[in-house]
Amino acid sequence: MITLQSDIESREYEFAEAKEKLSNAQFSLGGNWEYDRGSFDRALDDSHKVWLRLPFVATVGSIDSERADNNATIRIGQPYVLRHLYQEGNDQEASVRVVGSLFDQFQSPTDPDANIDPKWIDKAKDVLAEAERELLS
Repeated sequence: MITLQSDIESREYEFAEAKEKLSNAQFSLGGNWEYDRGSFDRALDDSHKVWLRLPFVATVGSIDSERADNNATIRIGQPYVLRHLYQEGNDQEASVRVVGSLFDQFQSPTDPDANIDPKWIDKAKDVLAEAERELLS
């Protein structure tokens, strides 16, 4: 994980407005969101292993990505780049379970903090500048 400096860090935004503006920059709400926190994520590579993440916490209200009238306010945290390496092919430790398969359908990263090539840091800075333009406009 590599942290980046940004003008949007510590700024507060209406959640729905931030989500809309960041979608213009190809960010999506990360799948790990909770009602009080989450992140906006954008893949930097075609294989979706290198990501720019904009974490946030709710300061007013709670996050509900399904409601158009969501009135939560969020504060953006420090952006960072991360790279996940996954085992290619079948997971040798996987077992067939009906209930478990509903939850454990994806492999865990073999290295959630893999080294990041400098070219991805440069791309992340460009993408972050795009996100800043959207949010600060």
